[in-house]
Amino acid sequence: MAGILDKLTRFARSPKGQRAISTASRKAQEYARDPKNRSKIEGLRSRLSGRGGSGGTTR
Repeated sequence: MAGILDKLTRFARSPKGQRAISTASRKAQEYARDPKNRSKIEGLRSRLSGRGGSGGTTR
């Protein structure tokens, strides 16, 4: 597994990786600005933190 993490780390530090991270970050911010998407994000956040509808996670 260390090999995969090393490859990911090297990619993230490369110029191509930096561009990919920047693009993904920009798209995520644009997505989060939409009010409908914002409410979806808040619902997901509350469910993941255990404060939502089912009272926790199920497996």
